[in-house]
Order: sequence, then structure tokens, then C-alpha cells
Amino acid sequence: MSLQRRHPVGLDARRTPRGAVLAAGLLVGLAMCAAYSPVRAQQATSPGGIYTCVDDKGNQLRSDRPIAQCSDREQRVLNRDGSLKRILPATLTPDERAARDARQRREAEERAAYNDAVRRDRNLKTRFPNEAAHTRARESALEAVRMAMRASQERIKELEAERKPLLDEAEFYRGRQMPSRLKQQLEANETSQAAQRELIQTQEAEVIRINGIYDAELEHLRKLWKGAPPGSISLVSAPVSEPGTR
Repeated sequence: MSLQRRHPVGLDARRTPRGAVLAAGLLVGLAMCAAYSPVRAQQATSPGGIYTCVDDKGNQLRSDRPIAQCSDREQRVLNRDGSLKRILPATLTPDERAARDARQRREAEERAAYNDAVRRDRNLKTRFPNEAAHTRARESALEAVRMAMRASQERIKELEAERKPLLDEAEFYRGRQMPSRLKQQLEANETSQAAQRELIQTQEAEVIRINGIYDAELEHLRKLWKGAPPGSISLVSAPVSEPGTR
């Protein structure tokens, strides 16, 4: 008895006519096109979500994209199940944008100032753990200026000693024309003494200024030593460090 080969249900791809294959492909393509309806195309190209808002007349508006009538107010963007996806802020006018930018700059400056104050206070407490350490730093800063003052005072004494023989020589020419050499030496001596006296006045002012800085700093430190958090003390009373001496 001969055995007859049976094929499974369906078409054997090797024996299927080419026209049937093409027809099957065309049917699949049409099905895909039908599934991709205009609604789905709109959803694919739209920003996503459902936009809702209430316009200036009290009307509830809905759209699949930002609503032009509500550009001056925030819009709620919903998911397809009605839950809130995000909030679209209102479009700002040029004046509103300028005010927002100015506010943001001010807030950034305030944050930076606060962070600087915190760092400064921490550094102060590390550098000066007690009042004795601060006093030593004050005396060190003042000593440099005092040394300069003493040097100026010594120079004035030297110039006065140099001037005495010049004055004695000038006495010899009383009532007569003084030699130009002697006249120039006297003028140079007088100019040098005036410059040293001006330096002393500047140095005295510097002593006052340095003491003022350290007085304000000590007041600031006393608050920190008592437990004030770094950065919490008013910046108005914050000291300005002396360049080159701190």
C-alpha cells in the first residue's frame, strides 16, 4: 500500500503562487493603513496630552495642543486617563519676563552672598578660636604700620640734622643772594620732611582703620563664639579683611 504525503493545514510557502503572496502582503498593508487613522496621526504629531483651561469669559476649553486663548494663564495638561501630567505656565509679556529675570538674578545674588557669609564665618572661627588669637592677629597687623611710622619719624630726625648746617650756611648769606646750590638743598630738605610728615598722617589713619576692622570683626566673632550659626549674622556688621595683612 502506498503512503500519500499529507501537508499541514495552510499553504506551503514553496508551493504558494506568487500572486497569492502579493495579495496577502497587500491585505496586511491595507490593514495597517486602516489602523493608522487620522486621529492616531494627529496624536502622534501633537505635543501630547490634553490641554485644558478656563478663558477670560469663564469657558472651559480643551485641546490636544496648547490653547492660544489661554496663553496669558496657566494650562493644565492631562493624561488620557484624566490625571494631571503637568502644568503649562502662562506666556509672559516682555515686562513680566524682565521682572522675572530681575527677581531670579536678585535671588541668585542673595544665595551667593549667604554662601559667602557661611564660608567667611566658618573661616573666621577656624582662624580665631578665641579672643586671644584675635588679639595677636590685631597686634601683628598694627605692628607693620607702627614700624613704618617709626621709620618715618627717624627719617625726619635725619633730615633735621642735615638741615642744620645748611641753615648755618644760609645765615652767612643774610642780606645777599644765596647760591642756587644752597637754595636747592634747603628746598629738597624741606620737601622730604613734608613728605615724611604726610606719610605719618597716612599711617596714623591706617592704624585707626585697622582697629576699626578688628573691632567689627571681634564683635562678629563674639556672636559666633556664643553659638550663632554661620551666615546668620547681618552682613552689615561683617568685617572686610585687610588685603595683604590677613
